[in-house]
Amino acid sequence: MIKFKLKELVAQKEFDEHRIISVTEIGNTTGIGRTTLSAILNNKGKNVGIENVDKLCDYFGCPIQNLVEHIPNPKKDV
Repeated sequence: MIKFKLKELVAQKEFDEHRIISVTEIGNTTGIGRTTLSAILNNKGKNVGIENVDKLCDYFGCPIQNLVEHIPNPKKDV
């Protein structure tokens, strides 16, 4: 399973910059649509596109592993 850590990045940026960061601001700066950002924020971003991941990494100035985490699926008994 892929987990997005966008909420954590937003919280850290808000703390570092002492201000509120809205989804609208992120969208306007990155060009990513509000619906896509909401899906990522709620970890329902099934197909967000690598371009959007790249734009978010640029916006937050972070490596991809700070934005995306792979959580292995539990192995099922056969």
